[in-house]
Amino acid sequence: MHIPIIPENAPFTAEQRHWLNGFIAAYFGASSPTQSVADPVAKAEPVLLLYGSQTGSAEGLSKKYAKATTAHGGMIRALSMEEYSSVDWSRERRVLMVCSTYGDGEPPDSARDFWAWLNTESASVLRGVEYSVLALGDSNYAQFCQFGRDVDSRMEAIGGVRVAERVECDGDPGAGSSRWFDQIRPWVLRGKGDDAASAPNLKPENSAETEGWSKSRPWRASLKTNRKLSGEGSAKEVRHFEISLGESGLCYQPGDALGVYPSNCPALVDELIRELRCDGEEAVEVAGVGEIALRHALTQHLEISRPPRELVNLAGLQAAPEGMDFLDFLREHRPHLGPREMVLRCRNLQPRLYSISSSQRMHPGEVHLTVGIVRYEQGGRSRKGVCSTFLADRASDTVPVFVHEGKTFRLPEDGSRAVIMVGPGTGVAPFRAFLEEREVSGARGPAWLFFGDQHRATDFLYEDELAGFLTRGVLTRLDTAFSRDQVERVYVQHRMREHGAALWEWLQEGAHFYVCGDASKMAKDVEKALLGVFRNHGGLDEAGASEFLGRLRKEGRYQRDVY
Repeated sequence: MHIPIIPENAPFTAEQRHWLNGFIAAYFGASSPTQSVADPVAKAEPVLLLYGSQTGSAEGLSKKYAKATTAHGGMIRALSMEEYSSVDWSRERRVLMVCSTYGDGEPPDSARDFWAWLNTESASVLRGVEYSVLALGDSNYAQFCQFGRDVDSRMEAIGGVRVAERVECDGDPGAGSSRWFDQIRPWVLRGKGDDAASAPNLKPENSAETEGWSKSRPWRASLKTNRKLSGEGSAKEVRHFEISLGESGLCYQPGDALGVYPSNCPALVDELIRELRCDGEEAVEVAGVGEIALRHALTQHLEISRPPRELVNLAGLQAAPEGMDFLDFLREHRPHLGPREMVLRCRNLQPRLYSISSSQRMHPGEVHLTVGIVRYEQGGRSRKGVCSTFLADRASDTVPVFVHEGKTFRLPEDGSRAVIMVGPGTGVAPFRAFLEEREVSGARGPAWLFFGDQHRATDFLYEDELAGFLTRGVLTRLDTAFSRDQVERVYVQHRMREHGAALWEWLQEGAHFYVCGDASKMAKDVEKALLGVFRNHGGLDEAGASEFLGRLRKEGRYQRDVY
């Protein structure tokens, strides 16, 4: 399509003509390869930016960056990795990749097919392509930034030309992404003309949301209810929290998560201060906060559940051993740094995301969470989950929160569609929200829940509520697996296999399939069982079963919320 350009002899001033040309270019697509050569604005060489996103961070960052470069003559097209098959790879010579790591070091669901393709001979078309990778992750997880590392290594193996070293972002991608954007800026604007060098650095995080309550501006909500769900004698402590949203105006949908900003355990902070041989009143500088007392920094603003990566590397370690916290590290590898220098190397305390377990239509002005509280002994010390024990023990007054949109975990718009939900343990949380929403909306489609835990007597979370959903017809089927109630362990994937014929029939009739819970084992076992159902009851071979699962994923009928 040819983009029309307002000619110089048109009855407009130069300023009006420039504005109209810009409007027309934006409306019809300024990056079109058939744009008229009469366009006076010099453009850089085109770049494809692929993002692999699960919770939306990589997607949001990519789109903001593409938008920012457009204002300075860049030509970046941002595209989800799930759309890789629509790309004419023979024409793409410059590619950026923003890669989130999900679950147990895996690609996001939207990037799984792209990753599979990247490991085939067909991907040799990328030989000679210039590229760079931005990896998003969280060093609290063992497989930190693994998907970004894997993509970077694979591109190199194919014969891609790395134009800038991979940058890894730990937690909040702000500072790390800025560093990446700065180093690739000249390459991104290459071909724009002499003014490319003078263009300002492009930092899309500066355009972050400034209105309303958000990650950068959380609402201080009130904790109304803190109730233990697990019974006496259970090996687990699971709690139900009800949080008042007050006059915040915050809205959420089933499938969204609630971000919670915790504070650290005061007893652990005291131990750290003693180990540092300080009194806690020393002035330190915290990124994004300013100069504050050390005790306040350690309590409210710094991550102390894991030692900072920079200090770990200074100690000659590639990574901290699993389970090592900051106090362990200081006792074993005391760096010769004062508190001020040490704090500069610490990452800021990050919010934790919890799947919302309520429907706002059923509970106006409230949000509910279902949280497993982490407490254990290790190395002669009591250990605590940062945010879970904050909610359980220390959040007696207010809880700083924000809503994180779950774009990839949604009920079908058509309420007559069937839903199959697999949520053992606290994985039942979003499905409680699903069932409440379907009840209040009058959805007529059948609903099937697979729930599992250790013991029926102590770990059947929301047993009475689920029985009520069954009685009222909101829940059509409920299959449970209590692993320790018999000699042989039984899990949700075993129940899926037992009812494989019905599962296949529901899916053939258009059912949506959801999984929530542990990524490292449960989600993999559930997917393996699902593929077995496709083979045993659908008559598919291994390749056909994988293809059918991929089709369900692309249709939005196979969705996961795993962690």
